[in-house]
Amino acid sequence: ADDMGLGKTIQGVGVAELLAREAGISRVLVICPTSLKSQWKNEIHKFSDRTAQLVMGKADDRAAQYENDAFFTICNYEQVLRDIMPIETARWDLIILDEGQRIKNWEAQTTRVVKSLKSQFALVLSGTPLENRLDELYSVVQFVDGRHLGPGFRFFNRYRITDDKGYVLGYRNLHELRKQLQPILLRRTRDMVMKDLPPRNTQIIHIPPTEEQRFLHSANAKIIASITRKAFISEMDLLKLRQALMMCRMVADSTYLVDKQGPGYSTKLQTLDELFEQLFVEGDHKAVIFSEWTRMLDLIEPLLKKRKVQFVRLEGKIPQSKRQQIVNEFQSDPKCKVFLSTNAGSTGLNLQAADTIVNVDLPWNPAVLEQRIARAHRMGQKRPVNVFILVTEETLEEQLLTTIGQKKELAMAALDYESDISEVDLQSGMDVLKAKLEILLGALPEGHRDESLKREKEVEATRLVERREKMADAGGQLLTAAFGFLSQMLPDSGTAPSTETVTQLRQQLTEAAETDEQGQKSLKINLPSEDALTQFAEALAKLLALRPAT
Repeated sequence: ADDMGLGKTIQGVGVAELLAREAGISRVLVICPTSLKSQWKNEIHKFSDRTAQLVMGKADDRAAQYENDAFFTICNYEQVLRDIMPIETARWDLIILDEGQRIKNWEAQTTRVVKSLKSQFALVLSGTPLENRLDELYSVVQFVDGRHLGPGFRFFNRYRITDDKGYVLGYRNLHELRKQLQPILLRRTRDMVMKDLPPRNTQIIHIPPTEEQRFLHSANAKIIASITRKAFISEMDLLKLRQALMMCRMVADSTYLVDKQGPGYSTKLQTLDELFEQLFVEGDHKAVIFSEWTRMLDLIEPLLKKRKVQFVRLEGKIPQSKRQQIVNEFQSDPKCKVFLSTNAGSTGLNLQAADTIVNVDLPWNPAVLEQRIARAHRMGQKRPVNVFILVTEETLEEQLLTTIGQKKELAMAALDYESDISEVDLQSGMDVLKAKLEILLGALPEGHRDESLKREKEVEATRLVERREKMADAGGQLLTAAFGFLSQMLPDSGTAPSTETVTQLRQQLTEAAETDEQGQKSLKINLPSEDALTQFAEALAKLLALRPAT
């Protein structure tokens, strides 16, 4: 869980190499965002002599690729949803999750499917395992060791501060959590290695809105306020709330994003144009420019073309096969001055050729802001990095800006061993509102993910997970019936087993059992070999065969 830009990919390759030498592993599955697949293969070839393959092509081709003998097999999260059956069939010694915060929401389909994968060893790489709430950290840790943090209900009761309605007001006992995480968490911050990184300068540019922006933002803010004050929130209210939040954030960039009425003028675009004059005419800089919205990138492109600034553009719809070409062009071509990107380029990419990061807008999730900045301010950067954050006054962006410090405080308190923070208070007006919205809406908008993810594949993957859960339930019922019948078949000694013996055995079983967030019990049994599973099934079958017909 090192900070962004400190070389986690290389560490992942190193862990796999170490386990190959010490534990004899030979099959590694790397799951990462689509935009990082080629980068993973390049890093493996640079620092290891192991074979590596990218999973690509049609379904039949991909299924065969999971079975071949390459040491590293590299796929993306969307492929795990589509290819769950061949992935489960293959044998994996080590599974590496890169940008592991993608499984932060335990109710998400991606999380459920990824957590169903089995391997002898597991490694999660993430600069932000905790982005907003402790719930996310709990979900990520479960992939490494499902029992390390204990049952969910006990974890949350210990570390959350809530009001009578269940809203999270803060977190407590974080000194205990840091100690609990030490055996499984390795974290180095930028401050620890700052001597190896050049300075980073951040400038927040406050921009007054146009009258049109004020009017549209105010109208949507009133919708948000009216809905959040309601005692009962209907499905229609949720749709209106989500839409109004999106509108507020888009209007802060330009009213064109909402109504598509030309000429698309906004004071933010005017400020950008002036900044481009400073960066590319008066100076000689290379910049990465981020926006949540592809339509905003459409408005920025003419400003660059007007000044004859050469640029490349990355967004979710760009196929994986072309993404590395875009990165290579920006990194190696001195004439290419700008890397335009949505949040599809905010994680994992190495863009050290840039010495400037421009955040046209603020993401809903403050951790994404750090991920953006870390594209340039990372190991290998030789020049000071300038960061510009454009914030439209009197809008939701100003309120989002105030939450950044608090979210950093929570992450530091939970993850950094040297922290002396034991409690974090989240009771600012914006945080209470966000807590309510997050409970109502689940994961709020964080920008567009890769558009290649198909809804039918999600449904198919969910069905597979649910089928396994039903089979697990049926297995539990089978064991219960078998042990109940065995109890009846054993010769009666005339005396009941001692209460003390039953209590001791039950305590041992309780310690071996796991309890999920809903309080459901499950018993995990480690078997020495595949033959043991067959013997276990045969023994149960014999017990059931003895059962008298009814």
